[in-house]
Amino acid sequence: MRVRPIHLVVSACAVFSFTGCATKNYVRNQTAPIIQQTDQLDQKTADNNRAIHDVDSRAQAGIGKAQQSADTAGQNANSAQQAAMGATGAANDAVHRADSLAGVVAGLDNYKQVGDVTVTFAFNKSVLTSDDRAQLDSFAAKLNGASNYILEVTGGTDSIGNPQYNYQLSQRRADAVVQYLASKYHISPRRFYLIGIGEDKAVGDNHTRAGRAMNRRVTVQMLSNMSSNANSGAASGN
Repeated sequence: MRVRPIHLVVSACAVFSFTGCATKNYVRNQTAPIIQQTDQLDQKTADNNRAIHDVDSRAQAGIGKAQQSADTAGQNANSAQQAAMGATGAANDAVHRADSLAGVVAGLDNYKQVGDVTVTFAFNKSVLTSDDRAQLDSFAAKLNGASNYILEVTGGTDSIGNPQYNYQLSQRRADAVVQYLASKYHISPRRFYLIGIGEDKAVGDNHTRAGRAMNRRVTVQMLSNMSSNANSGAASGN
């Protein structure tokens, strides 16, 4: 039996150990760049995903704002259209009311104007001043003992502002006059015929301050049924 020298065995082990270490280092050196590249690729993929998400979020936000702006514009357009239709309707209604006096008063042709008074208002106001009340008091004196009459109360404004608002303002001015006369002189509501005409049928030039002041008015016309008055006089003569 041959016995190998101990130094040969040791040498073989050393060579095997060195070869195993060299193989591990080689594999590590070869795979390290691949791992690094894989990590970089994962990082780039994550960055791209975040970038895509950010772009998508900004795009969605932009779309949402654009839609909101479009909705707002549509609502404004609808509001403007409704306001225009309302102003047209109010104007037509005012004309209809002005023309319909003959329809609510039987024998209007027999009514003649026997008195009138006009009071004016400050800009955008519908409150009677002391001077307005004094003029209405003088006019009301003509109503004492009168019969078979109606009071046509017409409110107006200047041309400044929204037409629809002006119709409402002219109506408030006419209401203020009616309330004063009705409450102080106990005039029956059936004798009043109110018309708020806004800036329509101006009596003054709206391009001048004096003209606009004239248009901010309420005119009260006392219309008396002359045929009834004549018949009353004939009956008294008999």
